[in-house]
Amino acid sequence: MGKSGRRPSDARAGRRKDRNKKVDSRIPELGYYLIVTDTKETEENYFFGLRDAMPEKLKGHLVIKVENAKTEKLVEKALDLAGKESQPRIPWIVFDRDQVKDFDKIIKLAEKSGVGAGWSNPCFEIWMYAYFGEMPVIMESYRCCEQFAEKYKKVTGQKYHKNDEDIYRKLMNHGDEQAAIRLAEQKYRKCVEDGMRKPSEMYPASRVQQLVREIKEKIKSHGG
Repeated sequence: MGKSGRRPSDARAGRRKDRNKKVDSRIPELGYYLIVTDTKETEENYFFGLRDAMPEKLKGHLVIKVENAKTEKLVEKALDLAGKESQPRIPWIVFDRDQVKDFDKIIKLAEKSGVGAGWSNPCFEIWMYAYFGEMPVIMESYRCCEQFAEKYKKVTGQKYHKNDEDIYRKLMNHGDEQAAIRLAEQKYRKCVEDGMRKPSEMYPASRVQQLVREIKEKIKSHGG
């Protein structure tokens, strides 16, 4: 298994290993993002894709590293990994509402600990839905995945696979990321305006866009 906890294939595995090894010896100018997620499929593939899509000239200046941990240990893992070296890290956790028992508690702990929380309710697919201009009201994770798969096939002409390593590239090719960020923000604000205070009560909602926007703004500010 690689450092991230996944088993990347052939050439991509070599590139990731070499890239992480090269940048660990210095402090990246734009930051070192440490993203801890509770899945080894969709979220991990999405952020590896975002990283691989960065302009070559910035790959040594803005680093994205993905690690895995059990849901209830996400914040602890993020803090532990971030504190192991003197080199500054920007820790984030990314996870879904799904059937997580302590969803709100984990988010509060992250915020209290200075860890960014990129959560989605009911699942990560609701954030990816936004790339296609929609974030429908769906309360069940399995239904969200099913409906996203239908939308994905309609838009891309391809079948959706949670373990697709090219998911980010395909979303970018067939969707609109900036519009997705705006839509996700609108949906979140609507939940707040409607009196929903707990993330577990917010359908549909996501805060993954905060992390994506922050990374993309750094890339843009340096000519990426």
